[in-house]
Amino acid sequence: MTAKKVLVAYGTQHGATAGIAEQIGRTLREDGLDAVVLPAGKVHDVRAYDAVVLGGSLYAGHWSGKAKRCAERNAESLRHRPVWLFSSGPLDRSAEEQDIPPVPAVARQMQLIGAREHKTFGGSVTAGTPGLVARSMLRQGKGGDYRAPERIQAWAHHISSELTAA
Repeated sequence: MTAKKVLVAYGTQHGATAGIAEQIGRTLREDGLDAVVLPAGKVHDVRAYDAVVLGGSLYAGHWSGKAKRCAERNAESLRHRPVWLFSSGPLDRSAEEQDIPPVPAVARQMQLIGAREHKTFGGSVTAGTPGLVARSMLRQGKGGDYRAPERIQAWAHHISSELTAA
C-alpha cells in the first residue's frame, strides 16, 4: 500500500508560517505519509493529493491572501478530500493557552471547502524578520517566536492518525 500523499500549502509574509508548514510536513513524513510542502501561490491543482493542509498568516485579523486565493482556486477539488486549515499570528502565548477560533474570513473558507478543522498557532517576529513594521514591533518589545513546536507536531500527528485510520 502506498503512503497517502498530503499537500501542506502556506501563505506567508515573512516566513513564520512557512516554518510551521515545514514542521507539519516533516512530522507527517515521520508518520509515514508522503508530504509535500509548497507556497500557496504555486498551488494550482490539488487533485494529485489525497489530503491538504492549508495555512496562512494573520495580519490585523486578515488571513493571507495567497492562502485564501489557493482555497478559492481549488475549492471544488478540496471539497472532495480531507482538508485542515491553520493560521499563525498571535505574538503572545494565547494560542498555547486556549484554542483560538478562526477569524471570519477563515471560517468562510472552511465552509467553502468543507475543512475538517482549524488550528491557530502563535506567530513570530524576530530580529531576522524583514520590514519596517517588524522593526517597529521589536523596538516596542512586542516580538518573539511563539510558534510552539510541540503543539504543531501534536496537531500534525493528529492529522496523520486521522488519515491512516481512514
